[in-house]
Amino acid sequence: MFLLVTGHQGDQDAEAGRRSRALRIAGLILAGTLLLGAGAAGWAYWHLSDNITGVDIDNALGDNRPPKPVTTPSPAAPAVPSEALNILVLGSDSRSGKENRRLGGGDSSGARSDTAMVVHLDAGRTSATIVSIPRDTLVTRPSCPRPAGGTTEVAHRSMFNSAYEVGGPVCAVKTVEAMTHVRMDHYLEIDFSGFARLVDALGGVTVTTEEDIADEDSHLRLKAGTHHLDGTQALALARTRHGIGDGSDLGRIGLQQKLVKALLEQIASQDLLTDPAKLYRVADTVTAGLTTDTGLDSLAELTGLGQSLHGLSASGVRTVMMPVVQAPSDPNRVVAEEPQARKLWESLR
Repeated sequence: MFLLVTGHQGDQDAEAGRRSRALRIAGLILAGTLLLGAGAAGWAYWHLSDNITGVDIDNALGDNRPPKPVTTPSPAAPAVPSEALNILVLGSDSRSGKENRRLGGGDSSGARSDTAMVVHLDAGRTSATIVSIPRDTLVTRPSCPRPAGGTTEVAHRSMFNSAYEVGGPVCAVKTVEAMTHVRMDHYLEIDFSGFARLVDALGGVTVTTEEDIADEDSHLRLKAGTHHLDGTQALALARTRHGIGDGSDLGRIGLQQKLVKALLEQIASQDLLTDPAKLYRVADTVTAGLTTDTGLDSLAELTGLGQSLHGLSASGVRTVMMPVVQAPSDPNRVVAEEPQARKLWESLR
């Protein structure tokens, strides 16, 4: 009996030992998986943040800027920021890098702000106004700090997009603030290849054109109607000016505003949070072609901005162009139309 009981106890001890070893192995595997997952997540976070190029615009410009709007403190602070914001968004026509040269159709050096929009997010972030500034607008360009040191001279009757060319993002922001008297809270810039890759990562965009387009410079040919465009085609549409209307920059702005709405609708149609792989691809694409001010140059800061816009839909976005008239000194240039332009900017302060 004793031996029988002892033998049974031995079997139990052996079984308990096997279970214990199995649990230890499973625990090690789980711990390893969690560590690998955390490591991968940490690498992905670092990689996405490292993609972004940051420019310290606030430090470069100092205090000689339009004041920030005074907000009334809320007794119950929201989970994410919801105060009004003004963001200068530029599309750069930089030809740096093989892909940008291919998409830009040339190998010229330097860069200008091919597209300029002031994005005003209303308090609460449920509506927005996007104001396009024609690149051919004649402005007084203020003295700006140069990236390599020193300052630029004040330039009268200078084309708006030359500010970026001579002084980079800092001068672009300073010029916009000087002409609008509106404080730019943030700055975002994307280049040719970054825009094309973003559209492709989202699966393309659908736009409707009211007239045939045949532009030899942008290499775009489209019949009037609805089209689903890939990244290269969408970029060509954003750059088209000679194949529509009177061939001026004003016609191109209308196409660019169509693209903005199309992008917002495409993003809204995809539940990226349920597809982590696609979300990462889109995030990797966006951040790789992005230059921002230092207030948005990390994944956490960009994510916070994105989360604050959860209540904003394409229908809540109004697109307008800064009112302009033909410049008296040059029929190929425009100047701000007053007092309409002043009243528009005042509404965004």
